[in-house]
Amino acid sequence: MNTNLNISLASQYKSKSQAIRIMTEYWVTNEIFCPNCGDIIYKYVNNKPVGDFYCQNCLEDFELKSKKELLGKKIVNGSYKTMIERLRSNDNPNFFFLVYTLPYYQIKHFMVIPKHFFIPKLIEKRPPLSKIAKRAGWIGCNILLQNIPESGKIYYIKNGQVENKKSILKNWHKTLFLRDAHNIELKGWTLDIMRCIDILGKKEFTLKEIYLFEQILAKKYPYNKHIKDKIRQQLQFLRDKNYIEFISPGVYRLL
Repeated sequence: MNTNLNISLASQYKSKSQAIRIMTEYWVTNEIFCPNCGDIIYKYVNNKPVGDFYCQNCLEDFELKSKKELLGKKIVNGSYKTMIERLRSNDNPNFFFLVYTLPYYQIKHFMVIPKHFFIPKLIEKRPPLSKIAKRAGWIGCNILLQNIPESGKIYYIKNGQVENKKSILKNWHKTLFLRDAHNIELKGWTLDIMRCIDILGKKEFTLKEIYLFEQILAKKYPYNKHIKDKIRQQLQFLRDKNYIEFISPGVYRLL
């Protein structure tokens, strides 16, 4: 996999943002395979509402976001209203995130976040544009990357190093069970427990360690008076979906 953008493509563009768009879209079209089936992906015609790329084989859609130098904790996205409507209709695309470095336009990170990781509370509403702005009153949004579980960040390239294709496909399929979760609040619980496991930062963990997040979860779900019960329920669910495994009473391992 080539980890450099083709700078020659940008020579005819005065706008830096336009030049980056052309270079990154060309790179994705020529270097990236579908993380669901491994087939090649194609670029949509401009202004296609469902995304920037698609797979003819399995019909997955992808939207591309690019940033310079650092990925950061949040990514600026488009219309807040449109994004929330997409999530509620399940018509949202998967997201490609690309980070490039200057001066040589090298790819530092490239990852995909599957659409089943996106729920409304991961979308931050930005203040409306001022009255003197061209689109006065328009409200955009940010994607809160820091709140997405690590298993939802599937890297093709990480710190300039290309990941194995087999591993990418495996990591994608590991969390497809989330697509069956149609209840937004229940999916939110699952994602929160997955994040709690991430924060612990180890393969093996105990129920007692997850209980340490009880107060944080209670603030997120103030109407739930049985937080520990919910934690156990979600761990059971993740075990049933082969995301974690039960080792011994109160001890689990991340698969």
